[in-house]
Amino acid sequence: MGLNHFLMVGALLFASGVYTVLSRRNAIGILMGVELILNAAGLNFVAFNHYTTTGIQGGLFTVFIIVLAAAEAAVALAIVLAIYQNLRDIDANRLDTLQR
Repeated sequence: MGLNHFLMVGALLFASGVYTVLSRRNAIGILMGVELILNAAGLNFVAFNHYTTTGIQGGLFTVFIIVLAAAEAAVALAIVLAIYQNLRDIDANRLDTLQR
């Protein structure tokens, strides 16, 4: 397996993440799409690091992405839980009612 195989898998992950973000109305579904996008970026960093350089930069970027994704998921799930407690729904189209 070469670099192109990993890049294709990364592109598929990225495309499915973008599709999920754009097609879901549920806040949890949108969050899952964002996580797919971040995982695709991490996969590409590791693949480029393995096939192009001898340094550790790609691995460090991937660890940073994983930490960022974990923090983003924790904050987003806390916000979704607060929205659900107030509205009893997590439909992203109804979130404009929080502005009032």
